[in-house]
Amino acid sequence: MMNRMAGCLKVTAAVMVFLAAVVFQANCESFGMKRVRNAKVLGFGWKNCGQPDAPAVLKTLTVSPDPINIPGSLTAAASGSTSIKLASPLSLNVTLEKEVAGFWVKVPCLEDLGSCHYNDACEVLNQLIPPGQDCPEPLHTYGLPCHCPFKAGSYSLPQTQFYLPYMDLPYWLTNGNYRVQGVLGGGGKELGCLKLSLSVHSS
Repeated sequence: MMNRMAGCLKVTAAVMVFLAAVVFQANCESFGMKRVRNAKVLGFGWKNCGQPDAPAVLKTLTVSPDPINIPGSLTAAASGSTSIKLASPLSLNVTLEKEVAGFWVKVPCLEDLGSCHYNDACEVLNQLIPPGQDCPEPLHTYGLPCHCPFKAGSYSLPQTQFYLPYMDLPYWLTNGNYRVQGVLGGGGKELGCLKLSLSVHSS
């Protein structure tokens, strides 16, 4: 969902949320997907979960409206920074949980979706956006990178509006409360950590 925050993907594992939307579409035939006519994403929240001295952090992230309607328009803005260059390989550990009867249940990794370990997030980016191809809008307009390596520094995406089209979602993601944790690593060290929470209601 929301590739726009990908400008900060280098600084956090939030990228998995956006990659997930693309992967959902790519695997719709093999993963028991459900065509969503109308969906709402409510209560979107986030927080950094890394160490105080973690080099990669998301500083600000705003998403509106609440609820977010699919299909519909989304407005997002984000900023983040990394104190070191982020280069391949960058490991990414994603933990996805769904609330079931008041308990949080870990969703297993199936077809590269769910609670998965990715050996190199840089390679995932290369699969989504082939090297040599311009970064998608609005990253291209604002000069935000979409391929490794990412230079040390600060990055920001001004408030921008996007249109979210109809999409296919896995059967287990069509309704419920979810939370996601992504841990970015490199050189045997944790570089950043981000937690996301949201509710999905669809028909």
